[in-house]
Amino acid sequence: MARQVNRMSAFNVTSLALGLAFLYLPIVILVIYSFNASRLVTVWGGWSLRWYFEFFNDRAMLDAAWMSLRVAAVSATIATLLGTLAAVGLARGERFRGRALFSGMLYAPLVMPEVISGLSLLLLFVALNAERGFWTVTIAHTTLTMCFVTVVVQSRLASLDRSLEEAAMDLGCNPVQAFIRVTLPLIVPAIAAGWMLAFTLSLDDVVIASFTTGPGSATLPIRIYSEVRLGVKPEINAICTMVIALIAVLIVIASLASKLSSTQGESAAPL
Repeated sequence: MARQVNRMSAFNVTSLALGLAFLYLPIVILVIYSFNASRLVTVWGGWSLRWYFEFFNDRAMLDAAWMSLRVAAVSATIATLLGTLAAVGLARGERFRGRALFSGMLYAPLVMPEVISGLSLLLLFVALNAERGFWTVTIAHTTLTMCFVTVVVQSRLASLDRSLEEAAMDLGCNPVQAFIRVTLPLIVPAIAAGWMLAFTLSLDDVVIASFTTGPGSATLPIRIYSEVRLGVKPEINAICTMVIALIAVLIVIASLASKLSSTQGESAAPL
């Protein structure tokens, strides 16, 4: 029996190692070759930071990166605000009419292909005769990421003890004051995690941005995609490495914020 357990453990470890290698080995190779001194991406020419300096001297890439950061920050902020309000409505308003329809429409982007979402948003902007640019991409990314924020915040609200709010209202607070003074501090880490998740999704999006962007408003992923079609340059490896590092930092921060939110919920639970 012990040998069988050991064999199963070895099989699980091997499967996990192969799965992680399949997912992350290409990323590791990309990061290593971003420090390649050679102009050819398939030929190793020694260690160098040449292509990082090339990126910071490339005005078109810098403009695209700045556009991506602006779009991601604004869309993540709007999505966090709307997603938090939607999560509160779903978690605290169990009996309002149309709840099933509202939740279904809210969570539709989670399962809908991005091509369909991007095409529908493009048709909407064309029908409204809206000039495609910064705000059309921002609205599209807000639509995409708001549902993710709602899921994160709603799960945190569902785990809170509502007797805390009831105790605050018994002590003289109205529902709004009880939410601001009691519930909001407890869900702030979840809200921060939702913002970081929305920022990351917006920063990485290519499909929806390709439908809703316009002249002079190309995001960094769109710019990289257009460059890759003409051939992979070592500069692109450097750009991707910096994006990977930024996203990794945001994911770590979001994980710590979620863990802090869970810890605060457990410490606030009544004995």
